[in-house]
Amino acid sequence: MDQLGGISLVMTMVIMISGTLAADSEERLVRMLFNESAYNSGVRPAQTPGEVISVRVTLAVSQVISVIEKEEVMRTNVWVQQEWTDPRLRWNKEDYDHIDLIRVPAEALWLPDIMLFNNKDGQYDVALYTKALVYDSGYVYWLPPAIFTSECSINVRHFPFDKQNCTLQFGSWTYDKREVDLQQGGYITDDFKESGEWAILQIPDRKIETDDNVFIAYDFMLARKPLFYIVNMIVPIILLTLLSILVFYLPVDCGEKVGLCINILLALVVFLLLIADIIPSTSLDIPLIGRYLMFTMIFVTIVTVMTVYVGNIHFRSAATHVMSPWIRFVFLNLLPKLMKVPPPGEEQEEEEEDSSPTWDAVEMRKRDGVIQNGRPPVPPRADQPKLSSDLREAVGNVEVISDHFKDQDDDSSVSDEWRFMAALIDRICLWLFSIILLVGTVVLFAEPWYEESFQ
Repeated sequence: MDQLGGISLVMTMVIMISGTLAADSEERLVRMLFNESAYNSGVRPAQTPGEVISVRVTLAVSQVISVIEKEEVMRTNVWVQQEWTDPRLRWNKEDYDHIDLIRVPAEALWLPDIMLFNNKDGQYDVALYTKALVYDSGYVYWLPPAIFTSECSINVRHFPFDKQNCTLQFGSWTYDKREVDLQQGGYITDDFKESGEWAILQIPDRKIETDDNVFIAYDFMLARKPLFYIVNMIVPIILLTLLSILVFYLPVDCGEKVGLCINILLALVVFLLLIADIIPSTSLDIPLIGRYLMFTMIFVTIVTVMTVYVGNIHFRSAATHVMSPWIRFVFLNLLPKLMKVPPPGEEQEEEEEDSSPTWDAVEMRKRDGVIQNGRPPVPPRADQPKLSSDLREAVGNVEVISDHFKDQDDDSSVSDEWRFMAALIDRICLWLFSIILLVGTVVLFAEPWYEESFQ
């Protein structure tokens, strides 16, 4: 036991001495690099005045926080990876206990001043100056985090099935391309967090050179996830428009057809105001859902007009309107045959024909000398009695009443014809507007998939 305790004590002392020597070696190395050599972080690490420092820029994308359409900005959480070589930071690792890597505060090093040029909130630089990794060959690796708010021109034509191209453009704020040259390093998504609204299709990088400067641009190709807008906006709008079609199925006598159309129109106006709060105020294009809303509002307006017209036809009578021959031919003869709907009076005539006795039955009754109820026929009288004045007056009153009821029947038949015409127009509008709504919906929402500009 004493021997084991002695061995453990010796090993502990060796580890402590090794750690102390390593710390001393790293301290001597840092003192040599930054104190004894009089390292100046403000001087470009070039061995000759004409040498161009090559800086490799790689974008590590963590998250697309949001794309604010109203303000036309994109907020992203990224790490701007920067790599370059500083010959003044080289050392022989054999002289410092084989230390080949040290971590140095970024403020103590020369930095290429990589900034976001198309920012939109005043924050050009990274959010935190983390420590940089310095290798014995002079290679410097710096990975600072940043949350950038960049400008993004929003194309609202296919909203909410739109795709956007938002660019992050980086460049050196201090040095031109004759002093610092930026190299493309691509992008990394190892620690990427999915957004609930946007999906990244790809992030191609490109190098942009002007007369004096060089930039690295990352184009974020984003596609919106439209499920939220489908459930909360598109489906309710389609259902409201379907309700407007059912107006033609509602009887005119209920008196609620126009009120239903007006309520649906007001509901569509509310959705139009919601869309105006989301999309930017631009006159360059109309969003897809805005075009569909305009289509449905015009659709419901025409439905309302047709409903008023049908109501006007329904309540017409012989005292107010006279049906012209061509209207009678089209709506009482032609269309009922095409739609297989019996016009008014035809059903009553068929019932009377079914209930009236046939010619053969009448002939048999005459031959047998018996009429209905089995009674013998009464022979006509040769002398007609003279009617008194009271009876003649009563007969005249009866004729007046009979004429009155006959006129009422004629007026009722005319009103029935107008009502039949209104019901026929309702049925035609029900099928016609259903087809128009179906075709219009398919054409408008299929547009993003067949337009070449969208592809």
